[in-house]
Amino acid sequence: MSALLQSSIPELLLLARGKVRDVYAVGEDSLLMVATDRISAFDCVLPNPIPDKGRILTQLSLFWFEFLRDVTPNHLITASVDEYPEPLHAYRSQLEGRSMLVRRLRMVEVECVARGYLAGSGWKEYAAQGTVCGIPLPPGLRECDKLPEPLFTPAYKAQTGHDENIPYSRVEAITGKETAARLRELTLAIYLKAAAYAESRGILLADTKFEFGLLGGELVLADEVLTPDSSRFWPADAYEPGKPQPSFDKQYVRDYLESLAWDKRPPAPELPPDVVEKTAEKYHEAYRRLTGKSL
Repeated sequence: MSALLQSSIPELLLLARGKVRDVYAVGEDSLLMVATDRISAFDCVLPNPIPDKGRILTQLSLFWFEFLRDVTPNHLITASVDEYPEPLHAYRSQLEGRSMLVRRLRMVEVECVARGYLAGSGWKEYAAQGTVCGIPLPPGLRECDKLPEPLFTPAYKAQTGHDENIPYSRVEAITGKETAARLRELTLAIYLKAAAYAESRGILLADTKFEFGLLGGELVLADEVLTPDSSRFWPADAYEPGKPQPSFDKQYVRDYLESLAWDKRPPAPELPPDVVEKTAEKYHEAYRRLTGKSL
């Protein structure tokens, strides 16, 4: 397995280096997104990468972009290095399989979250108040129960730290009523179609988040889509509500870090080889289950 901790493309202007992705400007209308193998937990990027993670995130996003074509347009131009501008061909070893050339959008400042099951922060709020993001739910639900219907629970995209859950009325104030209604409609439509497919492949899609941008007034799906980094995937054959579920995301890393005397502030501790290997296996298994192919 190969690993890329950080890309380096001197010909291009680096616009952002996120927890996982490096984003470069390609002319005025396009961006190059490179998914590295960095992994973060508790808002800290860990010092060692998870081999092939960036390739899996990219290839899964490409799979879902194609699967969802009849639901929503997306920002992809091409993921073939051969079709990138010629100067980028020299960086094939960094770009092959883990990068996308995409349209530059005017991003909506709302994280569009869909929840189908009662987990994570939603479960904590429900246990305390009987609501999820302020939305009342029936009494008597257990941790990880399937919700009566999927919920749209938006968040404000914080530049640093955790995103902040916000009520739907705030989405309307940020984007306008028409755009807010369309965001909710698209988010739930994507979730329902993807969840049905994932379940047919033995995976429950507990919750997920999407990002949208505007291109000529049209909402366009952007960034990563339905990956283990942006979604909570559970193996259907092990599903047992009433307790936390095994998952295909980086929970394995979080569980290891929780066992340490670490205050969850940088610098983050290095992961031992067995945790790196086990985490990589989780990402590969999610990809195999969902696509029917090995990377």
